[in-house]
Amino acid sequence: MGTRLVTLAGMLLLIWAGCTRMDAFEEKKGGKSSLRVYSTEKKGYVMAEKVVKTDEEWKKMLTPEQFKVTRMKGTELACSGPFWNHHEKGIYQCVCCGNDLFTSDTKFESGTGWPSFFQPVAKENIREESDDSHFMERTEVLCSRCDSHLGHVFEDGPRPTGLRFCINSLALKFVPTK
Repeated sequence: MGTRLVTLAGMLLLIWAGCTRMDAFEEKKGGKSSLRVYSTEKKGYVMAEKVVKTDEEWKKMLTPEQFKVTRMKGTELACSGPFWNHHEKGIYQCVCCGNDLFTSDTKFESGTGWPSFFQPVAKENIREESDDSHFMERTEVLCSRCDSHLGHVFEDGPRPTGLRFCINSLALKFVPTK
């Protein structure tokens, strides 16, 4: 009985610590929500406002295909996007809000027809959710700043992480490095 109580107390402490850590990354300022994201341009963490828009506002700034992928959780056809076979050096950003997501140094050829990366710029710049659509259990990847659907992450990638972030080209924009 004593061991169970200690184990339960330990689990509660871990849960509490995780919740308080999340509070450090998101805070409210004047009714607006800010979160901590990594900026490759500033070479460090910055506080960025959460981007919230209506569907009509998103439709005005995105192509119909980009809207379908990022806001409606669609998927582009394999080998159809501009970045699946792209090899320039630079940063891949969220097409909706400009959040830095992946670098070309973490991109690899997965043979899937979608851009694949083994790690994000920073864990804070993305968010993961369980996705059980299409009769599959997957992990969805979203932009932490604007909640855009980016793609999915799988555990069949290369070292050092063993992860494959399979991302829709239409959810990305590319900024070459100088």
